[in-house]
Amino acid sequence: MVSKVPQPTDLNHARGAGPLAGVRVIEWGSLVSAPFCGKVLGELGADVIKIERPGLGDEGRTSGPFPGSVPHAEQSGLFLFANLNKRGITLDVESVEGRRILDQMLDSADIFVENQPLSLIESMGLGYESLRDPYPGLVVTSISPYGRTGPYKGYKGSDLTANAMSGLSFGTGHPHREPLTTPLHQASYLAGVGAAFASIVALLGRDLTGRGQSVDVAEAQVIGTLLTGYHLPTYIYRGVAGFRSGNRMRLGLFPNCVLPCRDGYICIDAPQMEQYRRFLDLLGEQDWMENPRYRDRRAMSDQYPEEAEALIAPWFMERTKQEILEACLANRIPCVPVQTFDEALEDPQLTHRQFFTDVEHASAGRLRYPGLPYRFSGTGPRQVRAAPRLGQHNEEVLCGELGISAADLDRMSREGTI
Repeated sequence: MVSKVPQPTDLNHARGAGPLAGVRVIEWGSLVSAPFCGKVLGELGADVIKIERPGLGDEGRTSGPFPGSVPHAEQSGLFLFANLNKRGITLDVESVEGRRILDQMLDSADIFVENQPLSLIESMGLGYESLRDPYPGLVVTSISPYGRTGPYKGYKGSDLTANAMSGLSFGTGHPHREPLTTPLHQASYLAGVGAAFASIVALLGRDLTGRGQSVDVAEAQVIGTLLTGYHLPTYIYRGVAGFRSGNRMRLGLFPNCVLPCRDGYICIDAPQMEQYRRFLDLLGEQDWMENPRYRDRRAMSDQYPEEAEALIAPWFMERTKQEILEACLANRIPCVPVQTFDEALEDPQLTHRQFFTDVEHASAGRLRYPGLPYRFSGTGPRQVRAAPRLGQHNEEVLCGELGISAADLDRMSREGTI
């Protein structure tokens, strides 16, 4: 087998090509974490080739949501979003011929992204230790609930268990109710983002050392770092491990909560004394402001928050989200409306920045997708590629790039290899 010679990662490309133009990514994963990692790399200009099971495809194709709630393998909102900017092929990598083709693809790849069960990866010799010698320049990025090492490495997991393991669920929800998880695959999305940028750092490291490396991302650790870790100082300095606090941020200063208003909900958080004074001025003179019980903002937040929130609730209920936002902005008081999906789509700031993008898909039609959360000064916007249909690029990749004949492609299709 001829090993690929590592080449420097050139991050200076023509405007519009993306900073990762020229980088080849092979993605073998399903649902959210690995596909979203591939999506992020594809948005940055990498050529991402997604491998799916013949006939079945990525599990995300069956997860929805679907237009009209009618299941369709080419119309899953989850799949369509998590797989933008990729080419897609079908391949049974567990077959002898499929594995040979995968090896051929890895020989020209810079990054291999996977979120398969550890037992499958080890049995097929697709872990970093097995791939390091034949592909010395390859970055092998593995995403799993608990990581590829340690006592839980072989355990199955999900967003629910990753949130629980991270400690986040311990403090999420109302104190008189059961703990909650973050919604809508958030652990997997965040792990995908973290894996993408860790892979980029590994590419930059390859420029210095000439070798690839293993990128091992655990969803529980990602949530523990990003969403739970900022509570560590509270535990270290105050000995408070956290608790569920419902609609308010725990261990803060009043007001720090989500409250109902005339047309929905709004979040307010004014930790600085000057912010709080401006908030009191906005409310106007009220009897309770002279009561010593309502001078200790930490006690109001920690000991009797419902009582404290009841004091300001009438002011919020008399006004709309927009009225409250404008008043708070004018007085430099931190607050934000809790938007519905329809309101987010019409948000003036997101509209002005052209955040949402309409993409045409051959089966799903024209749909609106969230765009990039960042912009680069050196490269312009890229043309967004719709998520691939199942096996859409088999001929383009397998025949056009790997040299497989049309006859062999037809035979492999009949045999279920592709």
